[in-house]
Amino acid sequence: MKTLLAQVLGGMSLVVWLMTQTINAQSYSIDWYQVAGGGGTSTGGNYSVTGTIGQADAGTALSGDRYTLIGGLWSVVSLVQTTGGPTLFISYAGDKVTVYWQAQNGWMLQENLNLKAPTGWTNSLDLVTSNGVSFHSVANPIGALFFRLKR
Repeated sequence: MKTLLAQVLGGMSLVVWLMTQTINAQSYSIDWYQVAGGGGTSTGGNYSVTGTIGQADAGTALSGDRYTLIGGLWSVVSLVQTTGGPTLFISYAGDKVTVYWQAQNGWMLQENLNLKAPTGWTNSLDLVTSNGVSFHSVANPIGALFFRLKR
């Protein structure tokens, strides 16, 4: 009986001792996360871009040479650079997107809603040329819109 009582008391002492011990663990946390899904690749000519729809990753533009990439949700307007043609640029102001380039004879701005549809390109209307620069503005663009210069 003494042996059984000693075992029970010993077991209870062990439980009480374990309950009074401090357990130290490292503190891990996930301070930032994003939910993203979908995505794909768009290609045209010599250019290709791959991405995923999601929360903005980089608050500032990444740029080098003639290219700029802004992390986050996809841009409403994209440019397709034509080899040997003038360089196209995009500017945003309020709800207006303006595509512009150094004016050169023989080049026409075209647009397409689907980069994968090679026959969907149409000439852009309402072009303005001033001081050697041609402009095309789109107010409140909806969905994807791609531009290129064609000779």
